[in-house]
Amino acid sequence: MKQSCNVLKQKVYYSDTDSYGVVWHGSYLRWLEMGRVEWCQMMGHSLTELEAQDIVLPVVNLNIRYKSSAKLDDGLIIETYIKSFSGLSVTFAQTIRSEKTLKPFVEAEVEVVAINNDGKLYRRMPSVLAEVFKKEVECPLTV
Repeated sequence: MKQSCNVLKQKVYYSDTDSYGVVWHGSYLRWLEMGRVEWCQMMGHSLTELEAQDIVLPVVNLNIRYKSSAKLDDGLIIETYIKSFSGLSVTFAQTIRSEKTLKPFVEAEVEVVAINNDGKLYRRMPSVLAEVFKKEVECPLTV
């Protein structure tokens, strides 16, 4: 089995840009979130269904490297896969690149944990997710 990489396409809209005509740095965070949500969907877990099971996945650590600037009307490719899983947290590796040139705009690692709906941290990732994350880390990535 090959590791799952979700690929999502997105267009840069005017509301994503700043007064200099380039993508505002915070817009990339929204697209990274979209990539993680779509990755979970691809694996059969919608966030609303997880919340109904008393599982929420907040970001606890974000490391982002801005490589170059996207501009209005650029087509983007958002790639998301699992980099590591510790049993308590999972780290997603994500890249946002140009659809046209494949040049990277952003590279990020995003660590999430599982909490219940009242905000209490689970000491171990709930098994419904742990099984998926563990399997993904054990498989080499081939995109």
